[in-house]
Amino acid sequence: MEKRTIVKLPGDGIGKAVLDECIKVLDAAGFNAEYVEGDIGWEFWCKEGNPLPQRTIDLIEKHKIGLFGAITSKPKDDAFNELSPELQKKGLVYSSPIVGLRQHFGLDICLRPCRSYTGNPLNFIRRGQNNSIEEPQVDVAIFRQNTEGLYGGVEWSNPPAQVYDALMTHPKFKKNFGSTPVEEISVSTRIFTKKATERIIRAAFDHAVKFDYKSVTVCEKPNVIRETSGMMYKMAQQIQKADYPQIELWNTNIDAQMMWLTKNPEIYGVIVAGNMFGDIVSDGFAGLIGGLGFACSAQTNPDNGIAIFEPTHGSAPKYADYPVSIVNPIAMIESACMMLEYIDEIEIATKIRKAVAEVVTEGKVRTYDMMKMTGKADVINNGAASTQEMAAAIINKFKA
Repeated sequence: MEKRTIVKLPGDGIGKAVLDECIKVLDAAGFNAEYVEGDIGWEFWCKEGNPLPQRTIDLIEKHKIGLFGAITSKPKDDAFNELSPELQKKGLVYSSPIVGLRQHFGLDICLRPCRSYTGNPLNFIRRGQNNSIEEPQVDVAIFRQNTEGLYGGVEWSNPPAQVYDALMTHPKFKKNFGSTPVEEISVSTRIFTKKATERIIRAAFDHAVKFDYKSVTVCEKPNVIRETSGMMYKMAQQIQKADYPQIELWNTNIDAQMMWLTKNPEIYGVIVAGNMFGDIVSDGFAGLIGGLGFACSAQTNPDNGIAIFEPTHGSAPKYADYPVSIVNPIAMIESACMMLEYIDEIEIATKIRKAVAEVVTEGKVRTYDMMKMTGKADVINNGAASTQEMAAAIINKFKA
């Protein structure tokens, strides 16, 4: 087996703990890789004024594949106050390094699968007929456009004159906001391009075909956000009719989708959405399979081959200071399995997922979230497994 070089990006907070244990699982499963560490996150913002140094961009450019732990983002004023004093007069403005990675490398295809593990005590349950208890099997693949929309970063507070003047040419802006002092206005744009929208729609349909899903659902809000959401749904209709007639196309508004996912989650297959709505609906489905401790993701650009794999949870900095790490590493491990599939290491990915499934089903080793505890340092004393113990239990399944 050819030895791979993987860029490991611990980031902030709990990122290092989950990534370290994930790499132990990869090693034990037989994945032959060398790991080079990239500097990224809050530490480098505070001391260098850049949470995504050029040296890290160069590493990813060279090696193509990254495993990412977690990132901390804070409001603008907090970011300024925590910047080293000698950097505070340089006019630096904090921006999320993970968003920076997406935009720099064009990682516009984001896949967030949500699958139930049998025996997970956090799985979604509902009342069925005759007051029975049902536990539907959730198996949803959510495609999120990853570089545009409201997360594109094109926004202003007290917009400059040329922006304000352009906005005033729109009759609704003039009517509803024209009398508001400009210094009281903040504007965040929602930009969709046809090229990126077509790419994410086709990625969703291709995934449905490859993995035998019966439907693709566009989850947007075209009844209100007519230009951007409307464009996405119209393009999906055209693409489905021309190239994927065997796949059903469904359309749900984001607010209705959040209701329906807690009523009939098992009916959905592939979902495609813009940046913010994809973020929202994927977290909603993650809640049905156990929460963010089980939610993984892949961010890819098929054109340049660069791909970053990360759990969708945050950095949870308060947990990082505990003497023993208590967080669930499964989301990080699942993200690594997505990486393995991406580089055609299917056998190892299957081996790891089988081990995870056995540990979850047995229920002998459970992190605090799986035991429905509040995340405090003393959960270890009350029977919850540590991050390290969960990883060790998975590794022990390889030996068995």
